Amino acid sequence: MLETPEAVLDALRENNDRPYNLHRTVTAEELVDAAEQFDEPELLVTALLELMSAYEYTGEHRKAPIVFARVLKLRDDSPDAFSDWEANQVLWRFKWVTTSLLQVPEVPLAAIRGWTDQMRDRYREAGHGMQPVAAMRHRIAAHVGSEEAERSAYDLWVTRPREEMSDCEACETRHRAIHHVGIGDERRALDIWQPVFDGGQTCAEEPYVSQAHALLPLLSLGRVDEARSHHLSGYRYARGKTGLAEEVGLHVEFSALSRNEGRGLEILAENRALFETTGAPLSLLGFLTGVEVLLTRLVADGYGTTTVAGPLGRSWTAQSLLAHVSGEADTLAAAFDARNGTTGVGDRRRERVARPPLLAEPLPLGLRTTHPETAPAPPVSSRDIPDDFTELVTRAREMAAVGHPGDTALWERIAERVAAEGHVHAPELGPEARLRAELVEQRGFTAYENENWAEANAAMTEAADLFAGEAALPWHALAARARVSSFEWGDAGDREAGDFPSWSVLDELLGEARELLGRGGGGVGTGEGVPGTGEDTPDAKAAVPATTDDTPPTGENVTEKYLTVLHCRAFAAHAEAAAQAPDVSAPTRARFDAEMDAVLSEAARFGMPHLAVGVRRYTADLASRAGRADEAATELRTALELVETSGRPWRAPRLEAQLGQILLQQDKPEEATAALRQALAGAARFDDTTFPVAFTYLLLGHASSHAGDLPGAVRHLSEAAARFDRESDHNAAAEARLQLADVLGRSGQPADAVAVLESLVLDDASATLDERLLAQIRLNLARGLRELEEHQAAAEQFVQLAETVAAWEDRTTYTLVTAESAIALARADRWDAARAAYERALLAHRDTRLPGQAGPICEMAREFAALTMAAEGPDGIETALARLAEADEIRGAAAGEAEDLVHWYEAGATAYQRARALAAAERFPEALAEMERAIAAYEEGGEQGETPRAEATRVAALIEANGLDSPQAAIARLDTAITRCEKAGIQHAAQILSALRTDFATRRED
Repeated sequence: MLETPEAVLDALRENNDRPYNLHRTVTAEELVDAAEQFDEPELLVTALLELMSAYEYTGEHRKAPIVFARVLKLRDDSPDAFSDWEANQVLWRFKWVTTSLLQVPEVPLAAIRGWTDQMRDRYREAGHGMQPVAAMRHRIAAHVGSEEAERSAYDLWVTRPREEMSDCEACETRHRAIHHVGIGDERRALDIWQPVFDGGQTCAEEPYVSQAHALLPLLSLGRVDEARSHHLSGYRYARGKTGLAEEVGLHVEFSALSRNEGRGLEILAENRALFETTGAPLSLLGFLTGVEVLLTRLVADGYGTTTVAGPLGRSWTAQSLLAHVSGEADTLAAAFDARNGTTGVGDRRRERVARPPLLAEPLPLGLRTTHPETAPAPPVSSRDIPDDFTELVTRAREMAAVGHPGDTALWERIAERVAAEGHVHAPELGPEARLRAELVEQRGFTAYENENWAEANAAMTEAADLFAGEAALPWHALAARARVSSFEWGDAGDREAGDFPSWSVLDELLGEARELLGRGGGGVGTGEGVPGTGEDTPDAKAAVPATTDDTPPTGENVTEKYLTVLHCRAFAAHAEAAAQAPDVSAPTRARFDAEMDAVLSEAARFGMPHLAVGVRRYTADLASRAGRADEAATELRTALELVETSGRPWRAPRLEAQLGQILLQQDKPEEATAALRQALAGAARFDDTTFPVAFTYLLLGHASSHAGDLPGAVRHLSEAAARFDRESDHNAAAEARLQLADVLGRSGQPADAVAVLESLVLDDASATLDERLLAQIRLNLARGLRELEEHQAAAEQFVQLAETVAAWEDRTTYTLVTAESAIALARADRWDAARAAYERALLAHRDTRLPGQAGPICEMAREFAALTMAAEGPDGIETALARLAEADEIRGAAAGEAEDLVHWYEAGATAYQRARALAAAERFPEALAEMERAIAAYEEGGEQGETPRAEATRVAALIEANGLDSPQAAIARLDTAITRCEKAGIQHAAQILSALRTDFATRRED
C-alpha cells in the first residue's frame, strides 16, 4: 500500500531496478499519481524524473515533453525540492526533449527550436557551455534534410570542445559517424566509430545502437566479418525493445541486403509489437522502412504469397504486408516533410527502399535461420547446358565417360526433357532403351551420394536389366550389377567384421567379366572405375559406364567396364578392412592388398594409370585409420600426381579434401587450409554438385582455428552451418554452430557466441536435434549467458538442462549441472529455487560419490557462501559458514578416493572464502586466522600455489591493516610476499602487492 511518502519512495527504488519495459512505465505512471497525494514536492520531483526516464527508454516520446514541462515548473516554483543530482538532470534532459519533439510530426519546427533556445538560456544561466546546444541544433538540421544547413550546424557543433553537459562520448561519436554516412563518406564514418567498437567508448546503449547503424556501411565496404558480428550482438540487445524500433528496422534491412531474408522474417516475428508503437513516430518510420526493404526483396524474388508476421489481429502475406507498410510509411514521411518544409525524410526513405542487395550470395551469419515457406522451385543449373537435345545427350555422355562431375546438371535437364509431354526420341542417339537405362542409372548414382542404399541398389538393378535387355549392352549391365554387389558392402555401416556379404557374387561377376573380355572385345575405353568419395562411400559419379559410340556389344569400351568390376571389388575390400580398423585381421588385409594390386596392375597393363586414383584413396584411408598419417598423405599426393598427368583436374578436389583432413591429423593446419581451399575452389570450378562442400567448410573452419586464424574460422564454420541447413542435416549444422560459438568466445565475442547458440534452442527446431548434442548446446549457452552477466537467462537454461539430464543414467552429469544451476539461480536472485537445487546437488553427490564430482561440489558450496554474504551481508554469516563446512566435509570424504581432486587447492580455497566471509561480518581475528590457514594450504601446492598464495596474502594484509588496525604488520607481511613473488616470476602479483604496500605506508605516514 502506498499510503506514506516512505512507501512511495521504496516503490520508486524498486521500480528503478526493473528493466525498461511496459511494466516499469505503467508502474512509474502509478507512482506519480501516488506521489501527488502528498504535499511533498521532493517526492513528486523524484517520481516525475523516474517517469520521464521510463518514457525515454521505451520510446514514449510523445509523453516525455509533457512530463518535463511539469518538472520545469517545479524547478521554477520549488527549487529547494531538487537535489544537486536532480537539478543537474533538469538541464541534461533538455536534450531528451529536443529529440522527443523531433519524433512527433505534429509538433511545429518552430516549437522545437524554441525549446533549444530555452535550453541555451538555462545553460548560460547555470554557467555551462554551448556545445550541447549546438549538438541539438545539428540534430534538427540533420533531420530536416537541408544539406547546407546540416553541414554548417555540424561544423558549429564538432568544433566546440566537449563540456559537462555534453552527451556521453560514445553517443556523440555515433552522431558524428552517422553524419558522415549521410554525406556518403562511409570509410570516414567507420574510422570515427572505431573507439566505440573497440570498447574504448561505451554507455548503456553503446556499442549496440552504433552497431545497427554501421551494418550497411560495413557491408558495402566488404567488411563482412564485422557486419556479421555487429548484427549478432547488436540485435540481441535491440530485440523486443520498443525504444529501439529504428535499430530493429536496420537489422531487418541488413538481413534483406545481405540476402538473409529468412533471418529478416524471424526478426519480424520476434518484434510484431513494434508495428503498434505510436509514441515515437520517427523511430516507427525507421522500423517500417527497414521492413519495406525486406518485403520488397521478397516480393521481387517471387515470395509474395509467403506468410509473414505483421501487425497482430490478421494474417499477412509478404505482398499484403508490403502494401500496408508502404502506405503507413508514406503517410508518416509526408507528415514529417510537411512539418519540416523539405523532402529530406521522404528522400532518405525512398533511397533506402530502392537500394539493391549488397552481396551476390547470402552472408553466412552462423545462425540457424528458417527460410520463407513458399519458394519458387530452384532452376537447374544452366551453365553450358545446350538447348539442342542431341547435343545435350552427347555432351552428357562425353562428360560421364571421363568422370567429369559437371554432367549432373546435364542429366537432370535430360530427365526433364524426356519427361516432358510430346518428347520424341532422337534416333541418332542410339536405342531409346539405352537412354532410359542411363537415366535410371543416374538416379541410382544420386541415391548412392545421399546414402539411400536401398533406393540406389533398386535403381541400379533396374538399370542393369535395361542395359542387358533391349539396349543390348552387356558390359554396362555387368558394371551396374557389380555396383549393386559392392554397395552392399558400402552399406555395411555398423555390421560386425564377420557379418559382411559373401564374396561369391563378386567372384562370379569377375569370372563373367574375364569371360567377356576373353571373348572379344578389344576396344579400350576411356571411362573410370569406382573411386571413393570419402572414408566408406565410393564416388558413384566417377563410375559412369558411358560410351560415346554405337558399336555392338562386343566392342563397347570393354576395358573400362572390366576395370569398373575390379574397382567394385576394391571398394568392397576397403569396406571390409575399414570395419576392422585399426586392427585389421591378416586375411582381411591380404584380401585388401590383393584387390588394390589387381586394379593397379591392370590399369598399368592397359595404359590407364589414372584409374589407379581410387585405390590410392582407399589405401590412404586405411593408413589414416591405423594412425599412419604420413603414409596416408604420401598415397594422396601420389594420387594427385596421377590426376595431374592424366589431364583430368576435376578428380583433384576430393583428393585435396581428404589430404586436408590428413594434414589436420598431422597438426599441419596451414597446409591443411591450403589443401581444403583448393578443394573447394576446384569443386566450384568443375560444377561438382555432389562434392561434400559443407563438410569441407567444416574442416576448413577447424584448420583455420588451429592455425590461429579465428576470423577465418568464423567465416568457414558459418558457411558450413548454412550449407548443412540447406541439406536438412540439422545435427551436423548444430555441431558446426557449437564449434562456431566456441571460436567466437575465444575471439573475444561472447555476445556473438550466445546469439549463435540461442538460435539453436529458442525455436521448434531444437526438438529435431540429438538429445545429448542439445544438452551440450544448452550448457554452453548457459555458461555464455553467465559470462555476459545475464543471470536470469542463464538460470533458465541451467534449469532446463537439469530437467533433461535428470533422466540420464549418467549421474555425474546430473550432479554437476544441478550444482551449476544452483549458483545461476542464486545469481539471478531466485533464492528459494537456488537452495532447492543446492540440496539436490549435494544429495546426488553424497549418494554416488562418483569421480569428478567432489571439486565442483566444493566450488558450489564456496560460491553459495560468497553469494549469501553479498545478498545478506553480516546477517548471512552463519549460513555462509555452514556452506563452507559442507565444502570441507566433501573434501575430507573424498580423501584417497578422488584422484582428480587437488586437496591443497580445495583446502586453501575454502579457507580463503571463510576468511572473507568472517571479515565481511567484521570478525577480524577469526578472519585473519582463517586466511593464515589458506596461505599454509597454498604453500603445499608448490609452484602452482604461488599465485593463489599471493592473493590470500593480499587479503590477509587488508584484514590486518583495515580490520585490526595493524598497518605495520601488514607492511611486513607484504614485504616478504613481494620478494617471494619476484623470485617466483609472477611480476603482476608483485606489482599489486607493491601498490598496496605503498598505500599502507603512505597512510601510516599521514
